[in-house]
Amino acid sequence: MTMRNRIGGLDRSVRLFLPSMALLALCVIAGADIATPSFAQAVQPSAPTKAALAPTAKAEKAKPAAKAAPVQPIDINTASEQELRALKGVGDVRAANIIKNRPYKGKDELVQKNIIPPAVYAGIKDKIIAKQQ
Repeated sequence: MTMRNRIGGLDRSVRLFLPSMALLALCVIAGADIATPSFAQAVQPSAPTKAALAPTAKAEKAKPAAKAAPVQPIDINTASEQELRALKGVGDVRAANIIKNRPYKGKDELVQKNIIPPAVYAGIKDKIIAKQQ
């Protein structure tokens, strides 16, 4: 060994090895005192319960859900303020503006006339119509 490798009386490889061994020993010793978290699972009963042994009724065929009555679109030319407020994104001010700017030739005029923003229109366009009288 040369003098360059010896600093403090220990070889370089020994100097690197000792701290890691000390850390490992500390972890092993302290491991007995430190509780590590465990993810326990619920205990499953070893024998089936009486409820599990009971005969089950034959499953009925799933019936298709009753079709909801088609919702009639709201005519923006004749709807009341309360009906307009029921639309998502339309509050008191927008409902009043819709009524104030009647009649409409098409429902898209709500956006063209800047009465409602395009995002609100996108959410309600399938629920409204503009009937001509």
